[in-house]
Amino acid sequence: MFTVGHAVFATAMGAGTYAPATVEFDGRLTVAKRIAVLGDGAMGIACALVLASKPDVQVTVWSPVDEYGRLVQQKRESVRYLPGVPIPETIQLTLDLAEATEGAELLLAAIPTVYLRWTLERHKEVLRGNLAAVVSVIKGLEEGTLLRPTQIIAEILGDLPLVVLAGPSHAEEISRGLPASVVAASLDAYWAETVQRLFMTDRFRVYTNPDPIGVELCGALKNVIAIAAGISDGLQLGDNAKSALLTRALVEMMRFVEAHGGRAATVYGLAGVGDLITTCISVHGRNLRVGREIGRGKKLPDVLTELQLTAEGVWTARAVYERARQLQLDMPICTEVYRVLYEEKPPLAAVRDLMMREAGSEY
Repeated sequence: MFTVGHAVFATAMGAGTYAPATVEFDGRLTVAKRIAVLGDGAMGIACALVLASKPDVQVTVWSPVDEYGRLVQQKRESVRYLPGVPIPETIQLTLDLAEATEGAELLLAAIPTVYLRWTLERHKEVLRGNLAAVVSVIKGLEEGTLLRPTQIIAEILGDLPLVVLAGPSHAEEISRGLPASVVAASLDAYWAETVQRLFMTDRFRVYTNPDPIGVELCGALKNVIAIAAGISDGLQLGDNAKSALLTRALVEMMRFVEAHGGRAATVYGLAGVGDLITTCISVHGRNLRVGREIGRGKKLPDVLTELQLTAEGVWTARAVYERARQLQLDMPICTEVYRVLYEEKPPLAAVRDLMMREAGSEY
């Protein structure tokens, strides 16, 4: 056994053994007891596992794709996204969204940004029920509109309290009960604290944050930077180059966040630098994997075909590039990622152009 802070963790946890002790609060807040999870991907299932470990919390996961949903129900395992992690019987799995949301007080949205609007529009009559609030674990920006996930949710579902749950939190580790820390960000302090209490366990620590704009934008931007980090790895540019890349990427993230009304402090917190580090070093990083393959000479369509998973940074790169141009923001790293992905610029040429930009001061 080893101790981290006030929590104790077992060093030999088997896959799918998420059953942490809960963290007690003073009882002032009322926590939703019935929760619907929109999406059976990695993060949707991982969050369901955390929630289902809490006493008296009922969790239902809705599968948006019938064929895959039936497979998940049959195997009691997200075979594509979280192989080897069993889904306990305490979590209800369904293909019927009305069944999933019946009596639910809280909706956890875990649909990739690229599919979010279509999903919500298709099911908006069912979703506009008696939900008290929506928690989003979605990372990205919508192409064309350049909207954040919670903006899409608000546009379609109406005026509901919205909470963004984000930070360095790969689902592959959360689902296996490994420790992680995230933020629950909302303009509504009550719901930020409620979600904090709802998710908090001795293996899943949650901080509140009053800056949902900054948290969401950090979650989008770090995926674009992860592609750049992957390209650096694929080109074998070394540790010095990657460290410099991530450091200067934080500057771009801060420019973008502040230009949209977010806080610089958020960029240097869990949702910013914390998630950036994880995304740019982890073996689980899809966007990092995309960048590495491109750095090794593969074309984007071939990489995505081989990946067969959603890499949000690919679509977000275009949205960030368009928005940065609109606002005349200096974001050279994100710009070069866009040019490599969508203009077929050779990765080495992108690196050279970044290195040979006009000399300036770090500040």
